Amino acid sequence: MAETLLLDHVIIGVPDLDDAAALLLVRHGLISLPGGEHPAWGTRNRIVPPGGCYLELVAVADAAVAETAGFGRWISAMAAGDAPWGWVVRSSDLDATAARLGLEIGSGERQRPDGVRLSWRVAGIPGDDPAERLRPFFIQWDDGTPMPGAVAVPHPAGQVVVQSVTASGTGLEQWLGSPVPIVDLVPGLGGIERVALLGDDGELVVAPPLF
Repeated sequence: MAETLLLDHVIIGVPDLDDAAALLLVRHGLISLPGGEHPAWGTRNRIVPPGGCYLELVAVADAAVAETAGFGRWISAMAAGDAPWGWVVRSSDLDATAARLGLEIGSGERQRPDGVRLSWRVAGIPGDDPAERLRPFFIQWDDGTPMPGAVAVPHPAGQVVVQSVTASGTGLEQWLGSPVPIVDLVPGLGGIERVALLGDDGELVVAPPLF
């Protein structure tokens, strides 16, 4: 059986997590929660959980480590406005996804402030090639890992859900292999162009640039 794909999260690289969290709260009524650190990548994050797929704010935590990791360098470029926002697709069978595209599988983990450990496997994380940064990479969460987006949060905007995500780039249909629900693919330079959420008072649009 071919792998099935879902949108897992949108990555927003920022210079400062607290500033980004404050902006999302004031401008959009969205609360972000402390996430944790990615020790191997030199980054840390905050999570905006609408209940399913989520927004991930990521900033460099250790510049020396981030410089040695493709993900860390990508976040540095994104925070500087030199790379588009990223997106991550959850695969039901990461081994099949990686085999289809000839990708190596890596792993990652972080610990939440409450001590809960999250772990996952990934394939296709971008390096320094700008073309790689224009397309999503793939994730499969390890068994027993709680989904970061599946958290009930009292957003001032009310009960929020992600309606649609617009992404652009060339060759995305071939890269993905099958459609990803709620993701609209459009012509363009590449990366995430907008995230449309639905709150109690209607549509909320989060789009680059954040600041």
